Amino acid sequence: MKKTTSQRKPSGNKPGGQEGHEGKALQRVETPDVVVAMDLPTQCDVCGTPLAKELADVDQRKQVFDIPVVKYEVTEYQTLSLRCACGKLHFSEFPQWVGEVVGYGPNIQALAVHLTQGQLVPVARTSELLRDLYGLNISPASICAWIDAAAQRVASSVEAVKESVQAAPVVGADESGLRVDSKLQWLHTAVTPLLTWYGVHAKRGMEAIQELDVLAHCTGRLVHDCFAPYWNLVDKEHSLCGAHLLRELTYEQQVSGQSWAQELATTLVDALKACDAARTAGATALSAAEIETFTGRYRSGVQAGLALNPAAAKIEGRKGRTKQSSAFNLLQRLEQHGIEVLYFMHDLAVPFTNNLAERAIRMPKVKQRISGCFRTFRGAQNFCTIRSYIDSARKQGFGMLHALQAAFAGTPLNLA
Repeated sequence: MKKTTSQRKPSGNKPGGQEGHEGKALQRVETPDVVVAMDLPTQCDVCGTPLAKELADVDQRKQVFDIPVVKYEVTEYQTLSLRCACGKLHFSEFPQWVGEVVGYGPNIQALAVHLTQGQLVPVARTSELLRDLYGLNISPASICAWIDAAAQRVASSVEAVKESVQAAPVVGADESGLRVDSKLQWLHTAVTPLLTWYGVHAKRGMEAIQELDVLAHCTGRLVHDCFAPYWNLVDKEHSLCGAHLLRELTYEQQVSGQSWAQELATTLVDALKACDAARTAGATALSAAEIETFTGRYRSGVQAGLALNPAAAKIEGRKGRTKQSSAFNLLQRLEQHGIEVLYFMHDLAVPFTNNLAERAIRMPKVKQRISGCFRTFRGAQNFCTIRSYIDSARKQGFGMLHALQAAFAGTPLNLA
């Protein structure tokens, strides 16, 4: 049985729109872009009298929403020179993004990078799509060069994102494996509701945390899944992801049938509901009485579980740690880190789950499923840099394509 049993409950609703759901059908516009009047017969089919089309009245109107057939546009930029009467020769200059004698502009470059890094389309398929849409034969190598250029152009914005994450009051952290050049590397992320930072490293644990140099300098509370190296950041305040704990408690209840697991899960869910109600009412924390009640229920559940799942005795003559049951390990963690588990009640700005960080991890994993592993470590780094920029832009209400167009035009967004 999997420990990751879904916590979602079936709604009982049938698929599709629900009764009472407000539809969003297309609405006719008052001023269409193009009007096509259908041809009338040239004469009456009864008496043969000629029919004057200019005298006809509009009978019915139907509108079709579609996109025009697109075609690339070639713009020639010319610099000018002019000699003053005094003899000084003056020159105009090209825009900074106009480089080669013949080259591609910022919009097509931004679109290609958006397709590969934002929409996760493989590079070769992006090349095909641009050819089908615009008739441009852009090689995969050119797209890879644009990805590299985009990473360089947004690097300063991403550095500002990193500094803002470090100064945030609450930061979600997570990590997951990533295949690079057929080798296992590790993707690390640190997020807030408005910011996303990614990094890639050969290691998963403390060495990566120190060398990536983000979490080690965070001043706020870290929300995570209890991965052991995070506890090495001893100068930080920590909170544990409730969603992970609920999954583990559900697993233990299903495996053992013991009531303590369900009681603890119910306590956490009830506390979460109370927090949601308090947040709606404008509170910043649960009342002292509510905190005491839920804390008491939590401790009682943990002690009941430990009474049924004591530590396994050490086997005489066997070296090393004695293997413990998954139930004991979970209960020991819940007992040891009770403050971090329940802190969401004390400060409603601290989330119950680490879903923000988990969602950030999900997109690179989707890209890997679609495109396979990253061929080079630099490619993985470029993805992390660009994705940090465009995901932070998305969270702040900017379109990812717009953010990349600004970067290629030489004015990357300030997302700090």
